[in-house]
Order: sequence, then structure tokens, then C-alpha cells
Amino acid sequence: MLDDKNIIDRPFASELSEKYLVYAMSTITARSLPDVRDGLKPVHRRLLWAMSLLKLDPGSGFKKCARVVGDVIGKYHPHGDQSVYDAMVRLAQTFALRYPLVDGQGNFGNIDGDNAAAMRYTEARLTAAASALMQGLSEGTVEFRETYNGEDEEPEVFPGLFPNLLANGASGIAVGMATNIPPHNIAEIADAARILIDNPAAGTARLLQKIKGPDFPTGGILAEDEDTILAAYETGRGSFRVRARFAGDRVATEGEREIPYEDLGGGRWQLIVTETPYGVQRAKLIEQCAALVTDKKLPILEDVNDESAEDTRIVLTPRSKNVPKAVLMDSLFKMTDLEVRFGLNMNVLDKDRTPGVMALHEVLGAWVTHQFDMLQRRTRFRLGRIEDRLELVAGYLIAYLNLDRVIEIIRTEDEPKAVMIAEFALNDRQAEAILNMRLRSLRRLEEMQLRTEDDELRREKDELTELLGSDALQRRRLKEDLTRLRKSFGDARRTVIEAAGPTQDIPLEAMIEREPVTVIVSTRGWLRAMKGHVELGSLKDQKFKEGDSLAQAFHASTIDKLIVAADNGRFYTIGADRLPGGRGFGEPVRAMIDIDADAGIVSMFVSASAPSFLLAASDGRGFVIAAADMIAETRKGRQVMSFKPGAKLKVVHPIPDAHDHVAVIGENRKMLIFPLEDLPRMTRGQGVMLQRYKQEGMSDATTIRLEDGLSWAMGGDSGRTRSEMDLTPWRAARGQAGRLPPMGFPKTNRF
Repeated sequence: MLDDKNIIDRPFASELSEKYLVYAMSTITARSLPDVRDGLKPVHRRLLWAMSLLKLDPGSGFKKCARVVGDVIGKYHPHGDQSVYDAMVRLAQTFALRYPLVDGQGNFGNIDGDNAAAMRYTEARLTAAASALMQGLSEGTVEFRETYNGEDEEPEVFPGLFPNLLANGASGIAVGMATNIPPHNIAEIADAARILIDNPAAGTARLLQKIKGPDFPTGGILAEDEDTILAAYETGRGSFRVRARFAGDRVATEGEREIPYEDLGGGRWQLIVTETPYGVQRAKLIEQCAALVTDKKLPILEDVNDESAEDTRIVLTPRSKNVPKAVLMDSLFKMTDLEVRFGLNMNVLDKDRTPGVMALHEVLGAWVTHQFDMLQRRTRFRLGRIEDRLELVAGYLIAYLNLDRVIEIIRTEDEPKAVMIAEFALNDRQAEAILNMRLRSLRRLEEMQLRTEDDELRREKDELTELLGSDALQRRRLKEDLTRLRKSFGDARRTVIEAAGPTQDIPLEAMIEREPVTVIVSTRGWLRAMKGHVELGSLKDQKFKEGDSLAQAFHASTIDKLIVAADNGRFYTIGADRLPGGRGFGEPVRAMIDIDADAGIVSMFVSASAPSFLLAASDGRGFVIAAADMIAETRKGRQVMSFKPGAKLKVVHPIPDAHDHVAVIGENRKMLIFPLEDLPRMTRGQGVMLQRYKQEGMSDATTIRLEDGLSWAMGGDSGRTRSEMDLTPWRAARGQAGRLPPMGFPKTNRF
């Protein structure tokens, strides 16, 4: 077998790489990337060519899509019928193409993501844009090549003036490369092309004075600034943020933003989405918004309703009229496809069918160069036709001048053609044409028409010859053609360009409706929250479980975070919005957090009640911590303070801004006062020694404003307080032993 001449011995790796490279190049050049000249992939070009041969012009009737697809796969594109039909459907979708090339009749899908009907049910014909794209095919403008089976011919590229690549964009995935080009406004393209005609060296920055950016068929807002757009188009790669457009009868100004909304009266309002980002299915977008409501991922959104008909109208209702409109809008941008990114990748095939990423001025420049070439080819083709016609007209005129002799030759000679050629100096074409003339053409009127035609053809020939020889005339002709194109297809821009900053990270509290609550803590650690800020003195009458009573109560709001400090130095966080209502006994705090069974609760407070707190342990150590550093992210809490064996957390004291000193008293009934600035600010640890003890520990610690002195409550129900203004005897350096407190200081050793 090894001697068989049909077997080639080659390394598997090299053979595989070579074959794969052939496949890759075939995919790149013959399937996935568009041509920079007409913006079409082969399947699209073959579809339009087959439809033109079926006479499916814009003014003609429709034909079944199955008929078109059959012709395409049978004559030009030997691939699956469904893939060809899918390509045809996209060419007809007004929400996919800025200027559709196929006029569809029947169900061709919709923006909600529904598929088109089967090809046997739908019908189609070409649009005016497709006709403009193919204009000139019969004028010798482009080369034709054999189809895959050699039975027919197909054009290599379309010659028409319609700038399809930029007008409709393109997308595709090849082997090792991809393309993604957005659609643009054809009026802006025409204006930019005129700049390149006069100044071929004009750069992308100059063209962007006319082409403002993508213009999507579904509208929306391009939320990028000029510098970002310029950077993307100069390199051919980049990405744009595309947002939905909101509408309403009112506009709210929040910060520097103006937010349209619909006023429902009584302070109630709702957001209305009227345009969705390009490429986003409307039904999917509504499902995303509905999931935010049902899964409670966006508590400030109460409901979403689809009131769309042909136009888009998605109604988004906030949970409360107090919800900031900017917060709701930014949350929706961040959590749904109301804001998406469109990746720009202008990877196309040039005139030599070489793939490459081009900048905007290169893409438009290649198209302008192609149009100059098409203009010159059409001119040469027309000149050739004029020469042929002038040759025949000259022969006809000779026949009319010698009509009697011509008739005599035809009647008497056996070989009249040879005699006429010799006698009147005619060529073979002219003699044959004279012999084929009808008798009715021998009228005097016909001779006059021929002389008029001869004059007009010679005048047109001179003009076309001058056009071919003058670059200035060619530029003027192309600009005139662009003006007519702009008038025929130009329309208003649909996508608004509004520079906007990146979507802000929405804090958790922004997701919660802000409402005042009163937090009630029982001695057994049961929590509940009453709506509103209730008078704290009236809470003694609240009902508790048997053997339980009021331990603590304070005002908060649903967006606040409650800090639970355990004596083991671990801090836990509970959202005030998660607290049970005030009608029952509440829930035990240990059911809300994973606190150790042998750990006691030292304090419970609102994290925002002070910017920083004094932490002190029973062994007299402590430090200052910022409120934000006590917040835990999980139920297991956060270890903030550590201790030597036997010590526990004893004091968690909020520090008002005006306080400047720390007062500490030990179990040995000695008090010490020292500057607050002597304590370090830490995020975790043991801290430093506040007061020195021999065997006892710390009893209490607080912060004071030195010039206000130290005050404490008198015993009994009198409600009176006593103050000591001169604290000099107790002032000393941090870590000292201190001295006995002022006369009358509480025997509990508590400040």
C-alpha cells in the first residue's frame, strides 16, 4: 500500500494546518465579511441578484420567498435553505436595517423576538434602496464570474451609488476574526463623502463633523462624548453605550440631568420607554424588568407594563413617589438591557478581497474610489455604445442620400452587401443594417430623426469624452449624484447623541424606600420596628412576652443599618428594612444573625448615628473606629476588637463631633480624663491602654467636651443632674491610674 501512487506521505500537522487555513480563508472571504464597496456578503448579494432576475422591482408585484430562496440555492449559493431565508428576512426587517433592501409582505418577525413565518407563506420584492445599490449592472461597470456549477454568471460586486456598508452596517463571525459595523444616517454619509471627493486626505475627525455617529433604526440614545466616538472611528475598533429613550409630559431636573417622566397627579409618576437599544428584543427587556420586581432585586420598582402596539411603550412604575427618578433610571440601566454596549469592529474586505480593520475615512474613501471607478466604467461603456450607434447612423444616412441606387442594387444584384460596401465605402455592420431596414423606415421623417439623433449622439460623445479626461468634472458629477441620493433617501436622525457619564453604582439604601421607623429592643433581645418616629417615652406601654420588657428604643429609617455589638468583639449588621413590624412581639435578634450562643449583646445602634465610635474592653484597652468599619457584609459578622484572655467588649460609645476628651472610670472607682486625640483610629485590634488597673477592670468610658465639664444624673425620679466644671484634678496622660471621682458621682460607676 505504501507504494500506491495515490497515497501522499505528509506530516499530519502541516496538512491539517494547510487545509484549515483554506477553510478559514473561504469562510472569511466567501461568507462572513462584507465587501467595503457594496457592504454585502455573498449570500446577500446573491439574494438581491436573484430577485432582480425575477423582475421583483419596487414597482412590480410580490413573489413567494420560497421561489427566491429556491433560485438562490439552486443557481448561486449551494447552502441550506433556512440560512438563506434567514438572511433574506433580516434584509426586510425595519428594526434590523436602517434602510431595508427587501420589501416583505407577511410575517417577517418583530422587535419582540418572534421569528418570521415560513418562506412558503411570505412574499417579497426589492426596495428602492436595493435598486439604487444595483443600478448600472447592465452598463459594464463590474465584472461577472461563473456560478459554482458554471451554468450562470453573477456579479462580483454591486456598482450602485447607495452606500450600503455604512448605511445599514454589517455583522458576522468568521474564523479568527469578526465584524460589527453600526448603521448610519445616509444624509450624513453623503455630506461626508462630498468632503472626501474634494479632499481625499481628509481624516476621520473631519468626517465626524458630518457623520455624528451611529444612527440605529430603533433610535435610542448614544451615551458617549465626541472624544470616545472619534477614538473608535479612528482605529476602527471601540464600543459605544446605547441607552433606551424615555419620554413623558414632564421633565425633572436632578443634578445636571433632565429626566422625562409621565405625571399621574398627586405626586405620582412613572417612566415611559419609547425606544429600545439596537439589537435588544423588547420582550426580553420586559422580562428582565419583571424579574427585578418578582425577585425583589430592585425594591424601588413596583411594576412594569407593556403597552406597546406598533410603537414601543413600556411603563415602569416606582414603588413610591419619593423614589429619586435618577436612581431608578440608573438602576434600570445597570441591571437590564435598557443600556447595552455596541462593539465597533470595522473589519471588511477591500477591493482585492483582503480582510482588514479600517478607520472611518478608509472605509468611506474606499467607497468613494469605487464610485469614481464605476463612473468611469459607465462612461466608457456609454461611449462604446455611442460609437456603435454612430457607425450605424452614418450608414443609414448614406443609404438615404443614395436611396434609389441602394434599392436598385438590392433588386438587381445577387450579392448586394458586397456591392454596397464597395460602392459606398461601408463596413460589414453598416451594410447588414441597411439590408435589414424595414420599408416603412424609408420615410423622409425617418431621415430627419436620424440626423437629429446623430447630432445628439455626437454632442453626448463630446461631453463624455471631456468627462473622462477631467478629474474636476468627475468630482462634480459624483457630487451631483450624491445630492440626488441624499434627496431620495435622506431622513432625520433617529439616534440622539448625548454625552453621559458611566452608570453610577447604586448604593443598597437607594434600593429601599426611605420611611421613618422606631426600633424597639427588648431585654431578651427581641427586635421590631414601628412605622414612623413614635415618642420614645410612650413605648413603656408596649406589650412584650411574659417576663420580657423594654430595653432600648431609638429612631431610624428603613435605609439605615443597625449595628449589633457582641461582647466577644464581633459586630453584626441588620438592615432596618428587614425588621418585623411593630404589631407583634418581633423576632429574636439571634435569628437574624449568626451570633455565638455564649456571646452577650453589648449595644445596638444605628451606624449613621455618629461618624466614629469609642470601643473599650473590660481590661481598659480601647481605640476609635469609624462607623463604616463596623459594618459587616454577612450574617457571621465582622471581628472588630480582639482581647487578652478574660477580657470582653464593654463600651461602644458614639463620639459627637464637638467632643475632645475621654473619661474612663474603673471598678476601683478611680476616674481618668485625657485628650481624645491620644487614642488611635483603627479598623480592628486590641487598641491601647486607656487606664491602668492592678487587679480590677474598667467599669465605664465616655467622651466629653472639656469646657462643658462632666454631668451625671442624680438618684431617684427627680430627673436632676449634677455637673463638675473643673476637671483639672482628673486630667492626666492616657494609661494613668486616675483618682476618685467628684463627690456625688453615681455608685454604679456609670457615666
